Amino acid sequence: MLRRMKHLFARSCVAASCVAVAVFFNVPVSAQTLRAVPVITGLQDAWAFAFLPDGRMLITEKPGRLRIASATGVLSAPLQGLPAIAVAGQCGLLDVVVDPAFATNQRIFFSFAEPADGGGGGNSTAVASARLVDDKLQEVRTIFSQKPKISSRAHCGSRIVFDRGGRLLIGLGDRFSEKDEAQNPANHIGKVVRIEPDGRVPADNPWASRSGTAPEIFSLGHRNIQGAALHPASGELWVAEHGPQGGDEINRVRAGLNYGWPLVTYGRNYGLGTRIGEEGPKSGFEQPLRHWVPTSVAPSGLAFVTSERYPGWKGSLMMGALRGQVLIRMTLDGDRVSGEERLLEDLKLRIRDVRQGPDGWLYVLSDGDGGRLLRLER
Repeated sequence: MLRRMKHLFARSCVAASCVAVAVFFNVPVSAQTLRAVPVITGLQDAWAFAFLPDGRMLITEKPGRLRIASATGVLSAPLQGLPAIAVAGQCGLLDVVVDPAFATNQRIFFSFAEPADGGGGGNSTAVASARLVDDKLQEVRTIFSQKPKISSRAHCGSRIVFDRGGRLLIGLGDRFSEKDEAQNPANHIGKVVRIEPDGRVPADNPWASRSGTAPEIFSLGHRNIQGAALHPASGELWVAEHGPQGGDEINRVRAGLNYGWPLVTYGRNYGLGTRIGEEGPKSGFEQPLRHWVPTSVAPSGLAFVTSERYPGWKGSLMMGALRGQVLIRMTLDGDRVSGEERLLEDLKLRIRDVRQGPDGWLYVLSDGDGGRLLRLER
């Protein structure tokens, strides 16, 4: 309809009306002017999606299925060749990203809950790489495994982001039952880790040369990261992480810093409402850029708007919400979150992931039965 309107305006345009038309099509976007267009339907426990250079998409489903979706919404059969995946509770097949150099190496990366050898002894979040050749997975290899393995169905995380140097930043959960280990630099529990695409440890990692520590660690003191994106100007990693009862956070992650969990948090103990740690600020711990109290929104998925598709939105930070069943748009003043707008409330969808496509449109993915991938148009 918008195309037809533009055509009619163009045919009858005189100087004054042309100005009016230009203003009309550049009015700021609002919740009332958005249209959620279904691209893919019928997904089961969808967790993440990523765009291939040819316009198709990779989509993960937590039960252990990786699919390719055409630009017209046709889903492939699940790709074969995935490693063994521990599927239970919040864990299973999780994030997926495409190598920035995919055109030359055809490589993708995905995170998943990796069972212990022999099927006993718990599980942990792992990252694998593979080559996608003729729509088939080749050279599948696990390049990182969170240590230690823990018997848990919760807080697997995770998100994967390429930094500007071509290294992988991976957000990991505290596995729920082991929250105190988020402060222990000897393991990967409740951390952001940074690795080379082949799994090697970068020499400039903050803990790489310290004895008795896990050299992959980039930052510590995280609870359950389920959203991550690079700031388009600074190149710094921003993450969204779940608090317990309240205390969901947006954090700007910098090398070697401590983000507090569980010593410094606005969250409360489930059911009781009692304090878990101090609220801060406290020396030696980073304060969140934004937090939600007293009710959690359960963040998942994070993306910066760099497109011109949405007048008034460029530079905004978009975040999906599971419990909140909304898409949250945050306005920024430098590193300060200056405002918040809640979108798609009428759809009542648990939004698991949000990303900006190569076409400039925003896409959101819902989880649960009958999950959908939606494109947000004006």
